[in-house]
Amino acid sequence: MGRQPPAPASAVTDLARGLPSPACAWIYSPERLLARLAALREALAGHTILYAMKACANPAILAAATEAADGIECASAGELGRALEAGASRLAFSGPAKTGRDFARAAAAEADLCVHVERLAELDGLAEAGFGGPVALRVNRGRPLPGSHRMAGEPTPFGIDAAEVPAAAARAAALGLDVVGFHLHAVSNCLDAAAYAAHVTGALAWARGAAAEARIDLRYVNVGGGLGADPRGETIDLAALAAGLEGLDAGGVELVFEPGRYLAAPAGWYLAEVVDVKTVAGRAFAVVRGGTHHFRLPAAWGYSHPFTVVPVDHWAHPWPRPRLDDVEVRVCGELCTPRDVLNAGQRVASLAAGDRLLFADAGAYGWEISHDRFLDHQRPLQIVIDRV
Repeated sequence: MGRQPPAPASAVTDLARGLPSPACAWIYSPERLLARLAALREALAGHTILYAMKACANPAILAAATEAADGIECASAGELGRALEAGASRLAFSGPAKTGRDFARAAAAEADLCVHVERLAELDGLAEAGFGGPVALRVNRGRPLPGSHRMAGEPTPFGIDAAEVPAAAARAAALGLDVVGFHLHAVSNCLDAAAYAAHVTGALAWARGAAAEARIDLRYVNVGGGLGADPRGETIDLAALAAGLEGLDAGGVELVFEPGRYLAAPAGWYLAEVVDVKTVAGRAFAVVRGGTHHFRLPAAWGYSHPFTVVPVDHWAHPWPRPRLDDVEVRVCGELCTPRDVLNAGQRVASLAAGDRLLFADAGAYGWEISHDRFLDHQRPLQIVIDRV
């Protein structure tokens, strides 16, 4: 039996119930992101927070983050342009495959922009484009961290090897580029607060030593994102993280965090109307308007995202309304593939065609990573609510 999610706020359920049929929507609450950001600020004791917009770039969410965070972290020229349009005055520019277009966009940006350099050739590209801002070297170093995706501590395509730091610093100096420090993003979705705190303290200590060896005037250490917010509900313990960082002295170096998932996850719901319920070969299915082409994360990670049933009394069709009672149901989407599964099995007291399913804690890496062009189904609505 799947995990039962907490009941969503009444404003969200009222909205879900009132949408015209067949309903399918992403619902966003900037208020939820701001609340999570305020709690994180307290735990991080005044260190810099840049919002990683790759997690959720809904305009209202991005606007809230632009207003409340210290800046925006982007991973493409397209994201950079959208962040600038949203009014961001401070930016970090990451990404492992930057091209001449990206270097030119960075050079033209009218904002406080730090480029996270992933390979030595990027230094030449930035210099050729006339970039005059700060750069930070992304380095793969340290031990692997627990989480869903490891970016460092093992061979990955991200960043440079630690042994290349002196050569990179020398090349940057020869090109007239200002290397201010390091980008040390290591993991995604780490739920172990003690391990993450050790990553932060270890990264800062390593950066000091590497900067001294490479003759870098160390002013910036970005430890990346990775603060865990599992889509099934578990989150990293902020109190434990704060305790692990207590007494940390950055010594005049700006210590930067890049949360995305942790801030955006509670700020989004995916809503899908049940089109049909049926039993095939002894298994109960709910087929919804929508699916993994709108909300890809369950398929990408191979997990069942918890949902809440929002019953709908009205049935406008002339044919009988199918219903299932007290059954474990598999929630599948409208795509022509058996892998279009949002939840492989969750027990419901009752479920009928026309009811709506709400998938909470879905705001991070939901719509942004999906493949809605497959089969050319109608896109979901994008709805922003002011209060929850």
